[in-house]
Amino acid sequence: MIPEQKYIAVEQHRSEYPNPIHFFKGSKLLIGDKYEGDEGWNNWYFCTIPEHSGGWVPEQLIDRSEQSTYGVAKEDYSAKELNVNEGEQFQAITFLNGWVWCQRLSDNEIGWVPQNILKAI
Repeated sequence: MIPEQKYIAVEQHRSEYPNPIHFFKGSKLLIGDKYEGDEGWNNWYFCTIPEHSGGWVPEQLIDRSEQSTYGVAKEDYSAKELNVNEGEQFQAITFLNGWVWCQRLSDNEIGWVPQNILKAI
């Protein structure tokens, strides 16, 4: 998929995380379990911070230079997933580990959407 293109949702998606984790570059992260599943969502780790009970973070955003169970955020991050209805259109911003950080064209809301439910238009 090429980010410059627009995409349409070919099925519905509902977030299971109404209170997504978010943090800033330099935040200290407690790194938990690696995501295990058949969806192709590789290299996601469940991380916590003192102000939040946790959420999924892409491995590419974690600097593990300290010790294995702790890391530091390489950049600002939000785990916000969009609730998506079939037929909605999006502009992709970033593709990462089976998910797309994108903007819904109808209301300009930004968040993560599973890549496998998007089709280029």
